[in-house]
Amino acid sequence: MAEEIRISELLEAVTTRLAEVSESPRLDAEILLGRAIDMPRSYLFAHPEDVPDEAAVERFERTVARRLAGEPMAYIMGMREFWSMELMVSPATLVPRPETEILVDRALGVIPRRAVYRVLDLGTGSGAIALAIARERPLCRVVAIDVSADALAVAAQNARQLELGNIEFHQGDWTDPVRTETFDVIVSNPPYVRQADPALDSLRHEPTGALAAGPDGLDEIRRLAKLCRDVIAPGAPLLVEHGADQEDDVRGILSAHDWVEIECHKDYAGLPRVTVARSPKAHAPQDET
Repeated sequence: MAEEIRISELLEAVTTRLAEVSESPRLDAEILLGRAIDMPRSYLFAHPEDVPDEAAVERFERTVARRLAGEPMAYIMGMREFWSMELMVSPATLVPRPETEILVDRALGVIPRRAVYRVLDLGTGSGAIALAIARERPLCRVVAIDVSADALAVAAQNARQLELGNIEFHQGDWTDPVRTETFDVIVSNPPYVRQADPALDSLRHEPTGALAAGPDGLDEIRRLAKLCRDVIAPGAPLLVEHGADQEDDVRGILSAHDWVEIECHKDYAGLPRVTVARSPKAHAPQDET
């Protein structure tokens, strides 16, 4: 029989091990142990002398091994909190980041509370952005598109769990599924990491196609700047998340495609993160070249 070990000892030992891969090793250890014994974190604080059974310790060690291999906590737990919503996530979707809430906040700022707008979310992934807007603006109709069927399955399940009926999902490449439609607001968190960026190694468990976008990370933003012109109402806003060092380049791309009133907004860390632009009051569709 394996040596008995108390909750406090388990947490201390695993916290030390997780410090190599996590910025919050103690929190990770507590969450994983709580899951292994099927109890809330508060139980760990109240019963540090308890000895989990052998099966619980084995479950704990399996999840710790996954975390030590660099797998995000969100994938291990199968969920992530975003905009006060508990969302399902999977390796088919990016893990929603806190900075993406800035994109939601800016979008809500251009959608009046009683507006009956059509909102388009391109590259929806887990549905985080689209679901947040659909919940906060229930009179709006939100259309969410992703090229990945697996990601859309996760997003649709999140919509069902949140009981949101004002959102629909379509599979396709950017605006292809809605080429004959017009929207009052378009939002997107597209891939924007440089394909040779060393940061991709630490993100290896997440879908590379949702992260990397060519040598300078701007290939997909260039496509959006062109494609969105054909499905947006005159004078309506486009909101795009991008890298902290891409503000000037994104402004140049949008300007080259005749977007106007271009403004960049900072994230919680004070870094340039979301650029908002408007289509001209009147414009002709972009050509195919």
